[in-house]
Amino acid sequence: MTDPTPSATPYGTLPPASPLPQRRPMSLPRLAQMRGAGEKICMLTAYDATFAAVADAAGVECILVGDSLGMVCQGLPSTVGVTLDSMAYHTASVARGLQRVQGTAWLVADLPYGTYAESHEQALRSACVLMQAGAHMVKLEGGGWTAPTVDFLVQRGVPVCAHLGLTPQTVHALGGYRVQGRSDDAARTLRKHAHELQDAGAAMLVLEMVPAVLAADLTGELAHCHTIGIGAGNGTAGQVLVLHDMLGMNLGKNPKFVHNFMQDAGSVRGAIEAYVLAVKEGRFPDNALHAW
Repeated sequence: MTDPTPSATPYGTLPPASPLPQRRPMSLPRLAQMRGAGEKICMLTAYDATFAAVADAAGVECILVGDSLGMVCQGLPSTVGVTLDSMAYHTASVARGLQRVQGTAWLVADLPYGTYAESHEQALRSACVLMQAGAHMVKLEGGGWTAPTVDFLVQRGVPVCAHLGLTPQTVHALGGYRVQGRSDDAARTLRKHAHELQDAGAAMLVLEMVPAVLAADLTGELAHCHTIGIGAGNGTAGQVLVLHDMLGMNLGKNPKFVHNFMQDAGSVRGAIEAYVLAVKEGRFPDNALHAW
């Protein structure tokens, strides 16, 4: 009896990866090469094996297992209720999906609320849980107090992605889902925090709901930290969206910075491929429509 192919399951077959000779595994040096060549970095969230495999096959370089799963998968009102156990479960699911199809995407996982603020040691323990689940990098939110934590993690071999601007874990302290860095004082603080995070060793920086001019300026200033925008204009080194948002499947109203790529694509993979192409060609985001 012939063994089934590795990707075959009773519920269907996971999509194959692109031909291996044409694909290079993502790594920090590879991401730096893309940045140096002026090629936009494409990131997308995924929370399970199948969507991770589809995103990888469609050309997404970085997959983020975001704590946004609390809202889009668990129905929570915010990301605050997401636990480390939930993040580890979904990270492991995504990692297995990539392994099944010999995927090459760089896998980033969010450290959830309350798992890294208590101490550097707590942050390391939490990061170890996600790295052992399959993450290549962890992401944490906030500036100022987070820089020493980033340094502590990086010195111990944990790649870190930082996150400034609208930080959903502290949305109540920010007064709601508002654009950050609009005033001169706020822009100066955000710029200071960004440089501190780069100096601490953060290799990537998500800028969420930050004015496009400020995000573009920071991108030019941060030579060793790749900016990934979401509602931050097209001047960043890369872009990220929540999978469900860009497929037009969320539970509420789409934010201004989202485009529904599913409406003209006809399939999930087609929608993700359209997103990747639009990011690479600089057509998305359109600053006149999706930025401040």
